[in-house]
Amino acid sequence: MAQPWQSTLERWRDAGLIDAATAERIQSYEQANGEPARFSWPVLIAIGLGALMLGAGVLLFVAVHWDQLSPGERFALVLALVAIFHVAGAFASSRFSELATALHGIGTISAGAGIYLSAQIFNLEEHWPGGIMLWAIAAWIGWWLLRDWLQAALAATLTPAWLAAEWIDVAARHHASEKWAIEGLLLLALAYLSACYRSRRSSIRYVLVWIGGIPLLPLASICAADFEWGVRGSIPTSAYLIGVPVAILGPIILAWILREKEIWQVVVCAIWVLAASLLPTYPTHGDLAQRLAPFLWTAIGSIGLIAWGLSEERPERINLGIVGFGLTILVFYFSRVMDKLDRSASLIGLGLLFLLLGWLLEKLRRRLVARVAGAA
Repeated sequence: MAQPWQSTLERWRDAGLIDAATAERIQSYEQANGEPARFSWPVLIAIGLGALMLGAGVLLFVAVHWDQLSPGERFALVLALVAIFHVAGAFASSRFSELATALHGIGTISAGAGIYLSAQIFNLEEHWPGGIMLWAIAAWIGWWLLRDWLQAALAATLTPAWLAAEWIDVAARHHASEKWAIEGLLLLALAYLSACYRSRRSSIRYVLVWIGGIPLLPLASICAADFEWGVRGSIPTSAYLIGVPVAILGPIILAWILREKEIWQVVVCAIWVLAASLLPTYPTHGDLAQRLAPFLWTAIGSIGLIAWGLSEERPERINLGIVGFGLTILVFYFSRVMDKLDRSASLIGLGLLFLLLGWLLEKLRRRLVARVAGAA
């Protein structure tokens, strides 16, 4: 398989920057001391699917025989599952690094299952967010020891899951709003999405972009949704003094770590997310401005995401912004226009909207992505 440096070497040789003898010496050195060739995507897909099936099979086996085991046997089995996968990953690390990454990932995932199963075995006091916290600590230890992208992905997913779970648990006990947890996760998704910019690109940064991009639109839709957020009670002031700064300042600090001085875009995102707290709870019963506020909020966010992608030449932000803007128009038609028309007119209008909107947005998306590709 051709190495990435080979095409660069050929380009330099064709441009006359190096002679044939120098190119041959570089090639000999890289073949003797360079990094091994990376596996193609079918091999990586096979490793990923194999790891998923292996983990699912082990969990199914444990579930079938769980009731037949004594508490001591259950705890020994939990420890063995965590140890076996990590030991197997250590043995595979020098021979097959991708397989080692998958096995270590299964081991860290098994640690989470082991935490909750251990609590069940010994009848420990129930506080379910604490289990996620211990699982996140295990993922951070795994990343500290291994420094691979899968451990980083688990740590970057479990840590905000623990913080959001703590807020949701407090809100449930006081019958109060859970919206701050969703807003904090939304801002964190935007901070993750900003990890790759200009020359700052690595496997871990790409993983953060994927972690931020996948839940971005669902989280924004939840923040803009017109239903009650359980505002019957109130959360204690001490919880607000801890939870709200963590939800807002935490992603900004992370963006400062990832982007150093170029964090003003994330600060603008924080202002946009905070504006979600001002959206009306029941916009269908207010005046025109209240009814349009959630749609204006999502439209502004979508346009801002597109502009952000153009300024930093990131096509994934352009694609997400286009999809978000299209969904905003469709939801507006369904919730505000369709019920005011009869059945035939609403279906005709919906069909025309799908056709026209799909054509215009796809044309705009291709033009913007092509501009980014040309600039790159």
